[in-house]
Amino acid sequence: MNDYKEKILKICNETSKNTLMETLDIEYIDVGEDFLLAKMPVTSKVHQPDGVLHGGASVALAESVGSAASYIFLDGNKYFVRGLEIAANHVKSIKDGFVYAKATILHKGRTTQLWEIKITNEADQLISLCKLTTIALPKS
Repeated sequence: MNDYKEKILKICNETSKNTLMETLDIEYIDVGEDFLLAKMPVTSKVHQPDGVLHGGASVALAESVGSAASYIFLDGNKYFVRGLEIAANHVKSIKDGFVYAKATILHKGRTTQLWEIKITNEADQLISLCKLTTIALPKS
């Protein structure tokens, strides 16, 4: 299982090159049977003008992790994954350190998937709670 985990994380991190995920320094760090975990540094690059994490950066992190999880848990060779809807509640601000986004599947349908993405700080305090709906479109 450990070799499989490392292979999945390597693929996720390699496919992030030259994308928004690389721009935001998102790194995939753990995967399990029903979740994917990533981290992102909180620096001035992802701040609002007043020096705290921008909600848009949190949402970009959440959608990145949820979409990557859909790709992993579906057959990525057969389907394109696209986000349909995302909702976010930002409950705590953060100025520096890291945030961690854990995508957990709530519903795995043939066409649509529903993900819960919890974004926490290094003390495991909730920063944002997101819900993402993805769609699997067949590759032809």
